[in-house]
Amino acid sequence: MINPLNGEETGKKVSSMNYYAYRLMIRENSDNYLLRFRRLFQQYCVDMYVKIETERLTFIRLNQAKLRSEEYIHLRDAIITDGDSENVGRLTILPATYTGSPRHMHEYAQDAVRLTQR
Repeated sequence: MINPLNGEETGKKVSSMNYYAYRLMIRENSDNYLLRFRRLFQQYCVDMYVKIETERLTFIRLNQAKLRSEEYIHLRDAIITDGDSENVGRLTILPATYTGSPRHMHEYAQDAVRLTQR
């Protein structure tokens, strides 16, 4: 990654999401050939989206201790007692910040209920 203020390289690395956002950006006075490929461009965007989501899920799976998932004792107990415990593999708890996770949807539902009560 390069610092835009002085042009020097930083010690940081560019994430996949930042790289593909940079590649897909429409700029004046430059031609972005990716945008000309129509259906192939759509397939490229879908593939890169899947790649980014896979990286995010892998990070969450490998960093459960850093995400303090051990504090969700009640959630873990509910999963074990509610479901078939014989078919449970490695337990991975998705944080509420992960879009589309059950906790994220539950948070949105609670927000909607709060808005209707006002």
